[in-house]
Amino acid sequence: MPPPVLTGAGLVAGYTRGHPVLSGVDVEVRPGEVLGMAGPSGCGKSTLARVLTLLLAPWAGEVRLDGAPVRRFRHAAPREQRTAVGVVFQQPRLSVDPRFTLREVVAEPMLASGRAGDVADRVDELADQVGLTAELLRRRPHEVSDGQLQRACLARALSLRPRYLVCDEMTAMLDASTTAALVRVVNAHVESTGAGVLAISHDDSLLGVWADRVMRLAP
Repeated sequence: MPPPVLTGAGLVAGYTRGHPVLSGVDVEVRPGEVLGMAGPSGCGKSTLARVLTLLLAPWAGEVRLDGAPVRRFRHAAPREQRTAVGVVFQQPRLSVDPRFTLREVVAEPMLASGRAGDVADRVDELADQVGLTAELLRRRPHEVSDGQLQRACLARALSLRPRYLVCDEMTAMLDASTTAALVRVVNAHVESTGAGVLAISHDDSLLGVWADRVMRLAP
């Protein structure tokens, strides 16, 4: 039986057919480690993140999740594969429904996947982990700071206890103290579950202390 791992082999992908953003990329995210990814703007890091989180189908190459090939992407992907990978994007305000409270933001994946039984307790547990108070959970995105909203987005990404987590410039818009707090939450998730993490960042200093190893995409 193949070892558990999230891999992309020979990936070619982009948003406009015939204009690839990345080509021939190989990546392997192993359980229990933080793989750092660096590279200049425009080299395809965010495109790769969307492919590995099953949000964007590659034009060529293959994505495998714990040995099983991924054949379908986005909502067409099987639930078992779709919920195995969590993601935190760079801009939290573009990745949440502005009508939701932060509590609803965190609860959304559990409700969407039919795991509503322990939603209230799980949201409270996650809020405590990421540093959100009960009062903040009642607020909507326009009523909180970028750092507070990103805390909710990280909690949302962890809500289904993913085996893999992709952090796509998760800390780019945050101050140093919030960055440190969210990195500690991610590391705690790795230690408690053995999850694998892909940490994409322009911050070489951050990756130097956070990642177990770092791969760089060429321009």
